[in-house]
Amino acid sequence: MKKSVRDTVREAILPTVTELGYDIWDITYSKIGADYHLEITIDNERGITIDDCERVHRAIDPILDECDPIEGFYYLEVSSPGIERELRTDDHITASIGMPVEAKLFAAKDGKKSIIGILSAYEDGVITITEGDNAVSLTKAEISKLATVYVEE
Repeated sequence: MKKSVRDTVREAILPTVTELGYDIWDITYSKIGADYHLEITIDNERGITIDDCERVHRAIDPILDECDPIEGFYYLEVSSPGIERELRTDDHITASIGMPVEAKLFAAKDGKKSIIGILSAYEDGVITITEGDNAVSLTKAEISKLATVYVEE
């Protein structure tokens, strides 16, 4: 079974990214217009600056050149997930427990297609979002997009 570009890239760069003190938040490989883009999203506890992105870019560029996981030309981008980040994986969801989130739904639930609140739990594929005194439980299949949101205090 052939590995995906994402898995091949993760395997190749993970030791270096970890050694530099960062986590890989996400890896995406996509076509934007006529160009292909490989985006490595990094994170750590203190946040990510442009200098962090540049440091990781310089460290992983030769690794990717050597292992050559992608045929043809592509743009390599290293970025921060930002304050408002999409939660696509189980690890993303688990890491975001206690944070404000917005769940956009495929179909309305209790008259709402969007639920904003605190991500209070994630167990057995069920996401619980607390809005004030009200807790809403959703399966991943009900959610079209789940992301953290910035809330001014």
